[in-house]
Amino acid sequence: MNAYYSTLSGWLIPFSRMMAANQINEQQALSACGISPNEVLHQESRIGIEKITKLLEYCNQRLPRQDVSVQVARNFHPSVFYALGYAMMSSSTLKDALERIARYKRVVSNTCSIELIESAEQVVFRMNIICHEGSQKPVIPDIVAETFLATMVQFARDMVPGHLHPVSVCLTAPDQGQRFLSEFMGCEIVYGQAMNAVVFDSEQASRRLMTGNSSLAQTHEKMLDEFLTRMDKNDLIQIIRNKLCQLLPMGVPTQTEIADSMGISLRSMQRKLQDKGTSFTDILESTRKKLALEYIEQPHLSLGEIGYLVGYSSVGNFNRAFKRWTDETPGRYRNQLSEQIR
Repeated sequence: MNAYYSTLSGWLIPFSRMMAANQINEQQALSACGISPNEVLHQESRIGIEKITKLLEYCNQRLPRQDVSVQVARNFHPSVFYALGYAMMSSSTLKDALERIARYKRVVSNTCSIELIESAEQVVFRMNIICHEGSQKPVIPDIVAETFLATMVQFARDMVPGHLHPVSVCLTAPDQGQRFLSEFMGCEIVYGQAMNAVVFDSEQASRRLMTGNSSLAQTHEKMLDEFLTRMDKNDLIQIIRNKLCQLLPMGVPTQTEIADSMGISLRSMQRKLQDKGTSFTDILESTRKKLALEYIEQPHLSLGEIGYLVGYSSVGNFNRAFKRWTDETPGRYRNQLSEQIR
């Protein structure tokens, strides 16, 4: 049986705006692509990726420059991505927002994963597209990958102060001599590559977002965690992470307590985590670090309170853990954040 690949139906919002701006009859377009109103009843509705692909191609044929990817990107708003969009907007920096997209990409679509590759000079936002088991053909064509990357650049441009242009864009598609994409991106487009990716300058990716709000970001992450749990009740790592977030303020739960709460044996939980290449200790450490970095941006929380919220009864133990995570003490890290905001 072929897997069902889908994406959030919210994508139809920028499509609708794009069609209206170009005098494309929306009802005719949706009908021609087999999209019914029942598929877009609420924010969590999903639509088959083949239908989105058909709609992109249908509209592209009716545009003078055949620049549908850029047209959709210019009409994009993060709310298209449900709670993820709001978590993106409330992120501290562009890199923080890109990390959230990578972490919660399954909320948007199950057609690919996102990998963030960092160096001192660059942050690479890379799509890893899933292939059909039999044919090994990518489940999304070039036009869909191009559209998604263009929307990510539009988001970055809207959120980051100043004039943002990527360092470069890599596409697996061949160069067909069309210049509209490089004009939109404002950088070199390298075609025929082994990956689809946008390369951002590290300095720009580290700039504070104008809409950053760590409290709101945490609220939306909780919604996203619940959403992912509903999507995949068998995602053991996600379930453990959710339980840790709930229980850490009361102290670090034992592995046995977590396993019991899920109705499985400790040995079974450990074996399943080992099969996934991780462990309870790894998940606990990464969850504590993530929460601590979010809490420390909230000035109303003292460092002692933050340590307590992530399960440390001793300020000294929290300080040592934070230094291990960031190479800075919590106080110095918070002071550096304050200096960046001024």
